[in-house]
Amino acid sequence: GGQHVARDPGSNAGRIAGVGLPSRLPGKRREFSPVCLAGLGPDDLPSSAESIVKGTGNAPQVLEVAPKPPSDIEYLQELIAIQQNGPKNIGFFGTRNMGFLHQQLIEILSYAMVLTDNHIFTSGATGTNAAVIRGALRAERPDLLTVVLPQSMEKQPPESQELLKQVQETGAKMIEMPDNDDLTLFEASSICNDDIISRVQQIICFAFHDSKLLLETCAQAKENKKMVTLFYLD
Repeated sequence: GGQHVARDPGSNAGRIAGVGLPSRLPGKRREFSPVCLAGLGPDDLPSSAESIVKGTGNAPQVLEVAPKPPSDIEYLQELIAIQQNGPKNIGFFGTRNMGFLHQQLIEILSYAMVLTDNHIFTSGATGTNAAVIRGALRAERPDLLTVVLPQSMEKQPPESQELLKQVQETGAKMIEMPDNDDLTLFEASSICNDDIISRVQQIICFAFHDSKLLLETCAQAKENKKMVTLFYLD
């Protein structure tokens, strides 16, 4: 009753839940069971991302969907699907409250997006934004990172200040909104999110079902004909 990998006789690519995987040896096929990835730990994920980021060479990009893949697979699946249509401006939004594994997955996703020449836009809060920034900085392409703050730098929480200073030191672009300093953080964040939406073709959002502002942001992006990828963390 286990899942199996569909293989094309004329192809060197294994297929896994919508992801084409290259063979390590020319002329050899590599079987890859979705069940294996479901148990990936934090230490395993970077090497997986590295192999994915290198792409599939000349292997055909045939997509097949496995029934109800594990959530870890879905993250990696989205990574491949997002990068297949070429570089674009991508906005990352998400909750401040998330566990270490989710932050690590987001960091890897951001890292991979920058390595594949996508320009990343995000804000400066802890949680999702911080993970996105860390991943983008690891890729060492400051020209492909833009951080949009909802208010002035001085209004950002102390726990965010150090990372934001790193952003400035690398030469990545940072946009402040001091005109919003007198607004509530909710109001300022809403304006900030709208600004990011206006700059990108696609948004990726990590939210809970009760994340009011984030879900409103996704709805706003859809109304503006943006491609929206929404991950629920609960």
